[in-house]
Amino acid sequence: MADSNKPNHDEQSTRLYNPYQDLQVPIRNLYNLPTAHEHLFIEEAAKPSRSWGENLQYYTGCGYLSGAVIGAAKGSLEGVKAADPGDTLKLRVNRVLNSGGHVGRRFGNTFGILGLIFAGLESGIIELRGHDDFLNTVVAGLGTGALYKAAAGPRSAAIAGAIGGIAAAAAVAGKQAAKRYVPI
Repeated sequence: MADSNKPNHDEQSTRLYNPYQDLQVPIRNLYNLPTAHEHLFIEEAAKPSRSWGENLQYYTGCGYLSGAVIGAAKGSLEGVKAADPGDTLKLRVNRVLNSGGHVGRRFGNTFGILGLIFAGLESGIIELRGHDDFLNTVVAGLGTGALYKAAAGPRSAAIAGAIGGIAAAAAVAGKQAAKRYVPI
């Protein structure tokens, strides 16, 4: 006997859903839910990539979140190392939390700003060139590093730009390798 909650092999674009399946009641209403992405406007479905506003939110949010997590971990380790042998447990926990929060905020803000600059540059370059490819991402990474360190002088800006370009190229290469070798 086939399970009615599983989709048919013939019909891959929808799946059957029974909202009452966990309630142990004799009600049996099945709904066909789509499995593909849905768009409010047909123009959105035709676009191959995110808009500049979506990129801005995505890169800034991902940058802030990853920076905050990395910074909190680093700050917490610094707080553990800075604890004195005579400190009480309450004082040690307070030191770890304060250090983790301070460094986490600082890293989160830095990575969020880098994401903001990167998103703006990448969207601008895509608009100027008229098409989206890996070169846009690499140039945006290079520009992000250079702009971020521009106030420190031309040498620092050039080094940071090179690091940003290499990091962006590595991210593009990693994404391509993941698409090719990791089954989804």
